[in-house]
Amino acid sequence: MNGIHDLGGMHGFGPVNPEKDEPVFHHDWEARVFGLFAPLSATGAFNVDEFRHAIERMGAANYLQSSYYEHWLHGFETLAMEKGILTAEELRTGHAIGESPKATPALAPEAVPKIVLIGSSVRVDMDVKPKFKEGDMVVVKNMNPVGHTRLPRYCRDKLGCIDRDHGVFLFPDTHAHGKGEKPQHCYSVYFSAQELWGPKASRNDSVYVDLFDDYLMPA
Repeated sequence: MNGIHDLGGMHGFGPVNPEKDEPVFHHDWEARVFGLFAPLSATGAFNVDEFRHAIERMGAANYLQSSYYEHWLHGFETLAMEKGILTAEELRTGHAIGESPKATPALAPEAVPKIVLIGSSVRVDMDVKPKFKEGDMVVVKNMNPVGHTRLPRYCRDKLGCIDRDHGVFLFPDTHAHGKGEKPQHCYSVYFSAQELWGPKASRNDSVYVDLFDDYLMPA
């Protein structure tokens, strides 16, 4: 979906000022929010594409005024209520009301290292024929889906070149909405900066974007 989360190529946000010696977490609560991902995803409460889409649905003003881990917390709360794991009242009070029919056993500590090692990867070991190969020229489809997509606006309708094939992954546009896994190849696609940003961009700069088969067509 098109939204404020797709910030690539947008103007007006001022310079990027990286924080010197930036800590992993600025506050203790951020570490706790980060730690929620493994137990929640391990229970099958949601998949990573549903999680991203929950964040994308934040209102623009709320999104811009909240921090990275506040986005995460919003995603967890949204999905927990939508999937019937928590009620709004339980979320407001911080206490369970009765016994949830969707309660699952707590994640065992010994299971955590394996989950952390795998992370949220949706790579699959399947024999799927690729539509493109290294060196192929491609045009990115100019599509504006109303649901989740990993296709940035700034590269739509642009000419690029397949740099490498990352392998087969679940397709986020369907996986986020319960419309099937639709496994397909994901490529690193090369774009010149001038193709993306116009003739005033540097001739020496380029951008590589990971894009799925369904986003591309032959040039």
